[in-house]
Amino acid sequence: MSGVAIRVEGLGKKYRLVHRSLRNYRTLQEDLLGLPRRVWSAARGLGAQPETFWALKDVSFEVSEGQVLGIVGRNGAGKSTLLKILSRITDPTLGRAQIYGRVGSLLEVGTGFHAELTGRENTFLSGAILGMRHSEIQRRFDEIVAFAEVEKFLDTPVKHYSSGMYMRLAFSVAAHLDPEILLVDEVLAVGDAAFQRKCLGKIQEVAKGGRTVLFVSHNLNAIEELCQAALLLEAGQLRLLDRDVRLVLKRYLFGEQQTSNAAEWHNSGTEHRNPWFQPMRFVIADQHGQRHSLPLSNSDEFYVQVEADVSQPYPALHVGYAIYAEDGTLLYWSFQTDVPEPDWPTLHVGRCVLRCRVPAHLLNEGTYRLELLASLHFRKWLLEPGVNAPQVSLIIRGGLSDSPSWMAKRPGLLAPVSPWTVIR
Repeated sequence: MSGVAIRVEGLGKKYRLVHRSLRNYRTLQEDLLGLPRRVWSAARGLGAQPETFWALKDVSFEVSEGQVLGIVGRNGAGKSTLLKILSRITDPTLGRAQIYGRVGSLLEVGTGFHAELTGRENTFLSGAILGMRHSEIQRRFDEIVAFAEVEKFLDTPVKHYSSGMYMRLAFSVAAHLDPEILLVDEVLAVGDAAFQRKCLGKIQEVAKGGRTVLFVSHNLNAIEELCQAALLLEAGQLRLLDRDVRLVLKRYLFGEQQTSNAAEWHNSGTEHRNPWFQPMRFVIADQHGQRHSLPLSNSDEFYVQVEADVSQPYPALHVGYAIYAEDGTLLYWSFQTDVPEPDWPTLHVGRCVLRCRVPAHLLNEGTYRLELLASLHFRKWLLEPGVNAPQVSLIIRGGLSDSPSWMAKRPGLLAPVSPWTVIR
């Protein structure tokens, strides 16, 4: 049974914020004239009082040896503060953190780089600052340089590097540490898309090597792919820690009380009444007709389900939906009359349920909007797109592919996984 690599107990970090006057700059004459008043105010306790801000408050958890723990939370939630305390960069105000093993940190990419030094010199300097021995840097030097793809510019001062080259070399040095515990803070913002995949693969390699990893990222797909458990921080406090990574990501995206109608619309009973039919429910459903909780995985199939009360089963009545990307781009329309006419679903008087299957591995990561559409073909809209069409939301996160080359979000609006063969 594996032991404990990190134990955090009642950890808290407090900062004092002093709000200065909007007019920060004064002349020497103004300073001298105002000195007696400032001394008098300070003596009476009337000066500006610092505000107390808890970046972390009463955080406790354990990480087992070899576990990969993802840490999520909004900006300002305390993620970076937590890693800085674990890296011994800053001291906690309360509580304690016990670390069992050598720690490597990828927090500030580029730490120790000097603009006037060459890439070769900065590799040794930065590696030494990060805790690598000279012999260790020498042994892994070719591997570091090859990973960063800067072989041709090794003896050029880094001030002449592009920002991408600079960051690639800095990440490569930090990524080739050999710690027992690795702390990673949002390093997947480094370089272009191809290099980001390379970074992700390197972190995955470290994780598979049995080392303990704490991984902070806003790339939720990377969190889901790499991590065995996830921790959610909100306003400096630990809100949820669970081995069900998707559960933690859902809580992060939607909060404690998920919006129950995000993927479902219900008619109050009086909306969209017309002589032909009245929509009653529009929902992103599973195969049993139950509302899906969001987000879905790209690897999940789902159903767009419409329930309606039909008054007149009119042949020209077309019911369907439109799906739009987050920027408003129309992806496609779908109607029950898309198939050959003999295969049209039969609408009967009374409550009808129409269901359309959306296959797995179709939509890319993102947020989508679906509209319920209905018309009398070539005559009139009953539910018109952008006018009176009921709407539901759909969020896709993760599950894009089992391939190690495509764990991050893929380019484009769609992300199909299609089989390929070789024809000899």
